[in-house]
Amino acid sequence: MEEMDSGEKRLNELGYKQELRREMTLFKTLAISVSTVTLFTGITPLYGSSLLYAGPASLVWGWVVVSFFTWFIGIAMAEICSSFPTTGSLYFWAAHLAGPLWGPFASWCCAWLETIGLIAGIGTQAYAGSQTLQIIILLCTGTNKGGGYFAPRGVFLAMYIGLTVIWAILNTFALQVIAVIDIISIWWQITGGVIIVIMLPLVAPSTQPASYVFGHFEMAPDSTGIRSKAYAVILAFIVSQYSLYGYDAAAHLTEETKGADKNGPIAILSSIGIISVFGWAYILTLTFSIQVYALSRDQGVPFSSLWRKIHPKHKVPSNAVWLCAAICILIGLPILKVNVVFTAITSICTVGWVGGYSIPIFARMVMAEKNFNPGPFYLGRASRPICLVAFLWICYTCSVFLLPTSYPIKFDTFNYAPIGLGICLTTILLWWILDARKWFKGPVRNINGQSEKV
Repeated sequence: MEEMDSGEKRLNELGYKQELRREMTLFKTLAISVSTVTLFTGITPLYGSSLLYAGPASLVWGWVVVSFFTWFIGIAMAEICSSFPTTGSLYFWAAHLAGPLWGPFASWCCAWLETIGLIAGIGTQAYAGSQTLQIIILLCTGTNKGGGYFAPRGVFLAMYIGLTVIWAILNTFALQVIAVIDIISIWWQITGGVIIVIMLPLVAPSTQPASYVFGHFEMAPDSTGIRSKAYAVILAFIVSQYSLYGYDAAAHLTEETKGADKNGPIAILSSIGIISVFGWAYILTLTFSIQVYALSRDQGVPFSSLWRKIHPKHKVPSNAVWLCAAICILIGLPILKVNVVFTAITSICTVGWVGGYSIPIFARMVMAEKNFNPGPFYLGRASRPICLVAFLWICYTCSVFLLPTSYPIKFDTFNYAPIGLGICLTTILLWWILDARKWFKGPVRNINGQSEKV
């Protein structure tokens, strides 16, 4: 008789039966986690604007500072992941760690923040991908000085929609293809990153001295409208804060990962380590070379029975995938009229995604230690101080992404993220107060074919 996987055994102890295919190895999970972190697609489009705020030194040291505090979040999440290796990750963690009184509300808020971050995250990747295609087409047809074709807004939106649809198709019918693509991606990022780091300074007409890269601070108030040095540095850190999240993908895949109670934490921490090193190397290379400046399963979403339905053949929630794609397309439609869509989507994505981290981490920090059932990765007495630093850094990060990024504030420079998030969060809280608190109880145990509230 085949021995039960340790992750599946822990899942059964928590009251959940195994529903998804547990076939992801540590390397595959790590590959997906690293690919989810927005390294090249995060740094590249935001590098120029972040550089403009306060010069190269703020970018270079900003990555170091943000990486340092990201480790606190990752370590805190790794401990929780080791104890709760289940699909739904943060949502499930919040429900159990917050206890029977606050658990339903904690899981409700966490799940919706994750949902907002996920959908906006799809949009940021589709937007960044469209920008890349736009540049490739321009370069292949003669560049902006040689009569090259620069895709207009309508074509750009078509590319955005096309990439979103491709994402939905792959997530519905080809999970193994995604795993292969992600394995290729991690090698591409590592190999390509090494090549860029080595070759870019060699082919650059000139390189900057170390004193410029590590010590030069320069503002551009005429371009940004920002005249406060402290505010300029805060905005310059945005590129790092946006690029260093998504490592929780390993936690979302724990129900599909072999030995998830051990491999989940390893994948989370390993992905942070890889991205921290390669991200800083990439920023240094660019700077030296400068020539110029699961919610629906537990009935938390309307029509939950439709969205939580698992495809009988492919074993994925295909209806939920296409719902996310449809919403992602809708939030991209303003591309036709305004220039700040990317800023708004990245802000919403980061606040939703990173904000979701804060709820289980805060719950872990304040809960009685005797109520925590640790997994193989356990922090002991270090847990509370690590969680405190992680929680405070998350609060700071979310606040930064709600700030105006350019002055004077006008229609085409306004950060619309606070309005969008305000509407979403107000709706979610009112829904909870007026209705959901009466019936939503958080994750539903399904062991032995029976449904039972946690």
